[in-house]
Amino acid sequence: MKRPLSPPHEAPAPKPLRLGPGIIPSPDQLRERWIWQHPDWPRFTWNWERLVEPLGDARQALGRLQMAGKVLDPAATRAVLAEVLALEGISSSAIEGERINPASMAASVAHHLGLPVDAGAPIDRHAEGMAAILWDALRNHASPLSAERLCRWHRALFPESRPDIAVGMLRPGPVQVATVVSESERIIHLMAVPRERLEPELDRFIAWFNGEQGALDGLVRAGLTHLWFVTIHPFDDGNGRLARALTDLALAQERASDPLVRMSNRILGVRPDYYAALSAAQSFQGGLEITPWLRWFLQQVAEACAQSERTVRRTLAKGAFWARHREDQVNERQRKALNRMLDAGPGGFQGGMTTRKYAALTRCSLVTASRDLTSLAAMGCLASTGGGRSTAYAIPWDAFTG
Repeated sequence: MKRPLSPPHEAPAPKPLRLGPGIIPSPDQLRERWIWQHPDWPRFTWNWERLVEPLGDARQALGRLQMAGKVLDPAATRAVLAEVLALEGISSSAIEGERINPASMAASVAHHLGLPVDAGAPIDRHAEGMAAILWDALRNHASPLSAERLCRWHRALFPESRPDIAVGMLRPGPVQVATVVSESERIIHLMAVPRERLEPELDRFIAWFNGEQGALDGLVRAGLTHLWFVTIHPFDDGNGRLARALTDLALAQERASDPLVRMSNRILGVRPDYYAALSAAQSFQGGLEITPWLRWFLQQVAEACAQSERTVRRTLAKGAFWARHREDQVNERQRKALNRMLDAGPGGFQGGMTTRKYAALTRCSLVTASRDLTSLAAMGCLASTGGGRSTAYAIPWDAFTG
């Protein structure tokens, strides 16, 4: 796993640890460096007073998302969930620099949700594996966590054997989270718990996750879950993706939460800050007081809720649009272009839809594209700006949203 270099987040991180030819860290450099080396590990503490504001903001954002979702019918709810889950899988992999084919991811998610599947979508075993993990975390959120379940998730992440990864089993040796500076030099952000401590550390985490949490807020529990698991780092690779899936699982177990709350797309948008927040929280210097990490995490929960709320409202707008234009004679090319614009949302097409963009999207001639767009404007489906070759078209959002 590689992390981009980034400034620390709130709490100061230790001086970077470099490894390379002729660079051998001394025992003192490796002592009292990471949070798991603390004598009180893992007795985390935090300042509740400093969490009141971000927790309140997250709860309010969650409430707005739930209110927006209540007006969706069952079919629209499944469609929104499919979009959110597909984006979750793509984003979680992208955080680690891994690319999943969007069409494959959408098809895999649709299969699990019982929705129509695009028969033309390419088969991608990595997309199918990620979809299976997300679906298991959602559908079986009440099932207890176990090492066997985590290993099953890990096998889903890596459907093909890898000589450098112990697939579907706990790592056989030490593991480091590092930034590669050159072919011969790395900056170490985290050395995970030693291999001889891995089983008891993971067992302790699982027992906590499955146990009674008392008055611990569910959103705070999700943030703690993420930090604790990714610090243990029980696998050779894929720990970040599994940590985010566990975060989704923890959020699904929160009774006042919503299945549309997903974190990876938001984290992808603030990836440098994400790694900086983790590095600061995993530093021995910060001790076991993790208020800065929890504040950052709760802020991202609020933003993730807002992202999902926008998806819900975009779905509602799409339904209202087609209800208004259900009697219009729209051909398949026009319908494809309109749906792409509706899915992109307001401002989603920079510079608007032009004749050239339409021709490329629908694979038609420029003459046909111009005729189709002029027709859509005449029906009120699109509004035009500019003139001549500079003419651009956009969805008149104000006409059916309020």
